[in-house]
Amino acid sequence: MNILVLGSGGREHALSWKMSQSPLCDNLYIGPGNAGTSSVGQNVVLSLSDFEKISTFIIENEIGLVVVGPEQPLVDGITDFLEEKHKDLIVIGPGKHGAILEGSKAFAKEFMNQYHIPTAAYIEVTHKNIEEGIKHINNNKGPYVLKADGLAAGKGVLIIKERKEATTELRAMLSGKFGDASNKVVIEEFLNGIEFSVFVLTDGSDYVILPQAKDYKRIGEGDTGLNTGGMGAISPVPFIDEAMMNIVEETIIKPTINGLSDRGMRYQGFVFIGLILVDNSPKVIEYNCRMGDPETQVVIPRLENDLVNLFVATAQGKLNEQIIDSKAETAATIVCVSGGYPESYKKGYDVKGLQKIKESIVFHAGTKKSADLDNNTTITSGGRVIAVTSYGRDKDEAVSKSLRSIEKIEFKDMYHRKDVGFDL
Repeated sequence: MNILVLGSGGREHALSWKMSQSPLCDNLYIGPGNAGTSSVGQNVVLSLSDFEKISTFIIENEIGLVVVGPEQPLVDGITDFLEEKHKDLIVIGPGKHGAILEGSKAFAKEFMNQYHIPTAAYIEVTHKNIEEGIKHINNNKGPYVLKADGLAAGKGVLIIKERKEATTELRAMLSGKFGDASNKVVIEEFLNGIEFSVFVLTDGSDYVILPQAKDYKRIGEGDTGLNTGGMGAISPVPFIDEAMMNIVEETIIKPTINGLSDRGMRYQGFVFIGLILVDNSPKVIEYNCRMGDPETQVVIPRLENDLVNLFVATAQGKLNEQIIDSKAETAATIVCVSGGYPESYKKGYDVKGLQKIKESIVFHAGTKKSADLDNNTTITSGGRVIAVTSYGRDKDEAVSKSLRSIEKIEFKDMYHRKDVGFDL
């Protein structure tokens, strides 16, 4: 089978790395890919917004399976488009109707309320009822959680302690702080607890549960500073045992999948469920309609199953025949980022030392090959540049291996957290 992976980040590198190991994979293409994906498949120049060009590539290269990595093309309806054009094509990723689970925070909250899925209390605010939103802030104690309704590249959530600042930020969001994504804002009850994530692969009725993970979003040590796309992750989560996963499955996963089916939302792909444990009770923070980044870089390396085979089973409605087998070892990934990230940063710096890494897996994110053909080096091209994943008997050993490997990597102004897993 010829396979096309759409995307260019660490998530897509990890998925491609795993699928390239499958005997079902004949030719693997990644569009547009990065400097690392070229080592497991062939990078192709594709824009994720140019559905017609992607369709043409599928025809010309006899693609049988497309895996859509990022959320934006899913929310924009790429699955519906490709399935209409190519009747026998397997597309992993929900249609536009299903992707709204991530594409609209307000929709997700309403969905959870209808199917009695535990989550934080909330109100929706637009320009029309902004005074109601301000009144809600004034009548409640902080911290205040303000979420842009639409996609904001993982940066549309603000947690604010002071009432006055929350009011100012609400006005700024509704005035375009996050573009059209914050034309509507969800103000949520603040939940105090520890976060983790579960990952489900579903065909819309049956599902399998992949290894869980905990990621670290803040830029600074001790989980301080600005939110990022993710600075590291651990799998499995030490404080989540089988009994807790049974609770998660019964109160959250099953109602979610049943809700998708009940609403006729054809869904063939991943459901990422961001959770928080409050007084030993799990509640949903958010849904994503794809795998997370950098969680994929620890979840997928722990997966023993043939990932391509799981995707085929999804398309054939045979997920109920699949049993997920995971490595007993812990996986830890640490992300190396450009100086200045998640705010402004420079690109184009040489990345050195990657060939020296022997005890870890390197997943590329914001990298590309130098345009100088006589100098075929890897250079930085984004904020999150490299994720270094290691196995260990426990999280301390896995984190230590990743930190040792990172000591071999160099690029100008490189930064990484040294405390991933510190709170576990």
